[in-house]
Amino acid sequence: MTAAVKGRRRSGERRAEQAAQTRRRVLGAASDLFQKHGYASTTVIMIATGARVAPETVYKAFGSKRQVLQELIDSSVVGASARPPKGVIESEAFQSIGREPAQRRRLAMLAHLTRTILERAGPVHAIIRSAAATDPEIAALRAQQQRDRLRGQREFVRILAEAGPLRNGLDREDAAYQYWILASPELQHILVSEQGWSHDRYEAWLFMSLETSLLPPAALTAGR
Repeated sequence: MTAAVKGRRRSGERRAEQAAQTRRRVLGAASDLFQKHGYASTTVIMIATGARVAPETVYKAFGSKRQVLQELIDSSVVGASARPPKGVIESEAFQSIGREPAQRRRLAMLAHLTRTILERAGPVHAIIRSAAATDPEIAALRAQQQRDRLRGQREFVRILAEAGPLRNGLDREDAAYQYWILASPELQHILVSEQGWSHDRYEAWLFMSLETSLLPPAALTAGR
């Protein structure tokens, strides 16, 4: 490889990293402003000012304020990695659960993964709930996000059922809905933000509730 080629590669890598840093600053500024002022009252100019970039940079990188919110959702779910996976199901955290042989341990790992997702994404869910009440576009975005959550919960149940039986009479679709309800951002918000539970207490409650709802009684002592 020639020096010129190496130089172009390094230059391209620097530009890519600078672009990634800019996106992270914009998302961070948007998150703070949406929480403080609400989605409707926050403008692209305010986001650009908070991120220390020009408004044109925000439009070029994201296209619209709605897309900023969409990417804020995505990044809060998968984490702040510079190169996040396409979704939770593709993440190493989820893949590692599939390598665990014990069903009860898989459930504990799923509860922990759910806790960490909601710990990051809870504020964004609150933004969406508030904005959806008056903005049809955000209402549609929230509906899509709920469908995406249910698809993820179906995968959570699938990987749980691969390691052992579900509670007698419970099929995977019903189990996915139960997981979807128990792990809802709204319920997490009530318990953590309104009732003052710690995230550890929430995770322990979620595991216990999922275990009771999804697994047969014999699983209560399995894998201990």
